[in-house]
This record gives sequence, C-alpha cells and structure tokens, in this order.
Amino acid sequence: MVIAESHPSAARFDFDQAKALVAKLAEVKSRRDIESALSIYHEDATLLCPPFGSSSRGREQLRRGLEAFYALVPDYGVTLTDYAASDETLCAWGTISFTPTKTFRGDPLNGRRVATPVFILFRFRDNRIVWESFHFDLGDVARQSGVSSAAFDR
Repeated sequence: MVIAESHPSAARFDFDQAKALVAKLAEVKSRRDIESALSIYHEDATLLCPPFGSSSRGREQLRRGLEAFYALVPDYGVTLTDYAASDETLCAWGTISFTPTKTFRGDPLNGRRVATPVFILFRFRDNRIVWESFHFDLGDVARQSGVSSAAFDR
C-alpha cells in the first residue's frame, strides 16, 4: 500500500488503498472498537469534528476524543456509500446513525435514533490516516432529537 501525505518526495497516492483503509476505519468505528481505530490512525494523526467543535491530535488525545464521542453516541454507526479524491485528499460520504445520550448543555432528548448525511475528509502518511475531518449537519441531529441546535453549542 502506498499512500502518502502531500509533499515533494511523497510516493504516489493510491486511491484504492486509501479507500480500503477508510472503509476499515468505518467498520471498526461502527463497532466502537477504539483500539482497532487507533491502529489505523498515524501516531501523529489529527481528528477534527467541526460540528462538535472538537479536535484531537496524537494517540492519547484521539483515544480520549473517541471515548467522549462514544459516551455521547454509544450506538454510533456509519455507512459509507461513495468516495472521491483530489490530489491526496480522499472524501467519503454516506450516513451516520446514533441515539444521542445528552446535549452539551443538558437538554432532555426524545430518545429517538437519528440518521443524517455525513462527509469525511482524509489524508494519509505511512499507510495510515494522518488527518480526518468529520462533517455532518448538527442542526438536523438536533431537530431529530427534539431540541434546538443551541443545545449542542459548547
């Protein structure tokens, strides 16, 4: 597998290998298998989740970030339906589904499982994911959960 982060001496980006790595990450994250997810991330990886305003860098922060994420959405699942790449960034999209356990300000939720579109951007180094940016419509999640978008403000 040859997947490289963009720089002059980088090896050629391999779309199929990158896609396979991202599909494996989706599988283990849907099982909430933190150890397997960490083995797919580069040791210097950055994981961004702009809708939640969160950012983790490095193995220990990623571990804590994933633990916090699964505490919020313990039945999380993701289904990726397609992929595209530009230069050395892979974009995957599909649907995430989960039942939120709380909001950031403590509003009561309706207890229903939500499903909303997602797109995720990835970059690679040393045959691992070195950067991920995870995007979804938090307003849609709030609406399906019976609360205002402000309930998820940090």
